[in-house]
Amino acid sequence: MRPPRLPPLLREIVQTGILAADGITFTDRTACPACGGSLAPHDVKERKFAVLATGDGERTVSVHVKRFYCRSCHTLSYAEAPFYPETRIGSPVVDLCLGLSMTMPVNRVAAYLEELGVSADRTTCRLYVRSGQDAVATNASCLATNVLFGIHLPVSVISLSDLVSRSTPGKTISGNDILTACGFPSRHEIPRNLPCPGKNGGAWRGIDRRGPGARV
Repeated sequence: MRPPRLPPLLREIVQTGILAADGITFTDRTACPACGGSLAPHDVKERKFAVLATGDGERTVSVHVKRFYCRSCHTLSYAEAPFYPETRIGSPVVDLCLGLSMTMPVNRVAAYLEELGVSADRTTCRLYVRSGQDAVATNASCLATNVLFGIHLPVSVISLSDLVSRSTPGKTISGNDILTACGFPSRHEIPRNLPCPGKNGGAWRGIDRRGPGARV
């Protein structure tokens, strides 16, 4: 299969957005998600957010997520972080898999991700796309996207890239900034891999002004 040729701007948007989360620490969790009990700090875990292909080779993008111990039911829970439940990679990468699968078969998604500079094997892509297809049957939320160069680019990725472009010297991007851009994915299941209702055939052409990463 001939490798896809994508505009450099797309690769820049995707990589800039994903790199925005590199090294960020997530510390917020108000109550135990299992029983609602009070929490005590436990430790901080490093989690792999994405693997990017750069000019200097592969680069692992990692985040740090605080864990808590429930004083009531004695279970461990994570702070809110930019991951969908039961996934091992950052939500923007999952969103990219779903967005790309809106216009191409799943066996081509991994090749397009590679061209965008995101490392993800076909098995992983297939798993997340299948989850998005299963979500259609459960009437889960749809994935908010913008159509750019014929590709449904997730609003989460665009919002992360925009977060970097709007940052000023001396201002640190916070964990809450990242969560807002990603749409607080730990609160949701993986969304449907169908365009949101809207203009131009069902795809959002402009960023949803109700908030970065808004899901409808």
